[in-house]
Amino acid sequence: MLLILYRENLRMSWPDSAELLAPIVPWFTAVCRELPWRAQDLDRLHPDPYAVLVSEQMLQQTQVSTVIPYFQRWMNRYPDLGSLAIASSDEIHKSWEGLGYYRRVRNLQSAAQAIVQHNWPRDLKGLMQLPGLGPYTAAAVASIAFQLPEPALDGNAFRVLARILGIASDPKKAGNELRTWLKPALQTHGPSRMTQAVMELGAMVCGSNPKCSECPLAVGCQAHRQGVVQSIPMRATRIKPTEVELWLLAVQFQHHWLVRPPTEKGLLAGLWSWPTLAVETTDDLAAENPHPYGLIHWRSWPSWTQIYSHRREKVQPLALEMAASFECAGCVWEDENSLQALAMGRRDQQLREQLSTSPSKKAEAPPIAGLLNRLIAGS
Repeated sequence: MLLILYRENLRMSWPDSAELLAPIVPWFTAVCRELPWRAQDLDRLHPDPYAVLVSEQMLQQTQVSTVIPYFQRWMNRYPDLGSLAIASSDEIHKSWEGLGYYRRVRNLQSAAQAIVQHNWPRDLKGLMQLPGLGPYTAAAVASIAFQLPEPALDGNAFRVLARILGIASDPKKAGNELRTWLKPALQTHGPSRMTQAVMELGAMVCGSNPKCSECPLAVGCQAHRQGVVQSIPMRATRIKPTEVELWLLAVQFQHHWLVRPPTEKGLLAGLWSWPTLAVETTDDLAAENPHPYGLIHWRSWPSWTQIYSHRREKVQPLALEMAASFECAGCVWEDENSLQALAMGRRDQQLREQLSTSPSKKAEAPPIAGLLNRLIAGS
């Protein structure tokens, strides 16, 4: 009961959302970007809800400028739910290649298949039951595609609302209260328009380095009035990523390359990849034979750091040309003519691209015998 009263008092201390956010409407009309998934008439149902679903999945943790060309190519390749629903896993992963966070593309196809079978859900609860649609994405599709007054709170929206309402703590902890508070603004000014206006303000004006002089809400913004814009919202503590160092191996034999086929689960699910081995000091002890396993030639390039959401990899790329093939658990020999067509993550793409470039002239001889011993042993 005390928690309920606290939440009610919290909302009561905030001004009316429809009135406070009213200035954002003419601002958005004047400055909104033309985006390939954005409808021309924001007062009507979106002419293509599928385009909204695709764009919202692509925009998760990805900048608009990066998404636009991917979205356009995607819609040309899979123009509707039906074409996506029947596409192969290799096809969709190849089309998504470079966007990262590949779980999104698998969820997108699963959602398309569910909609083809059962039609579009027409309420928030139904949308949230589609694969990959959490509270934000479901609300964004509901408001932008179907004009339902369901507040969609992404990072941009949380930042904007935290500043204008002066929320010094983590605004995500007040997510339910903010959705309840924001709903009248969507009902008054239009769900699609208001949802996209708040997102646009967060992306173009109220970012990490806010442009308060350009903001249509500056007059009523509590953080601006109090001079605490830079400290709101409170920065969340991030988990320190796991750091690993590994060899990334491109092994060739008679115009074939050793690669790992896609798995159904894991960080690289749905993607082809090169074999990897953790860097170990014991590799050096087995590097006495300069031509192990019929080695003909080796090439290497400078290392780089591949960053994932909770993992940082220091990657040591190495290409080996062999005079004899061998068996490697979990790997297959793929014809080089089909190598470019394989869907790979950014790390593996980078080595694939390096294969056509000159190797490093300063590279030290790698511990090839030790690496091949471990690779063949499946370690």
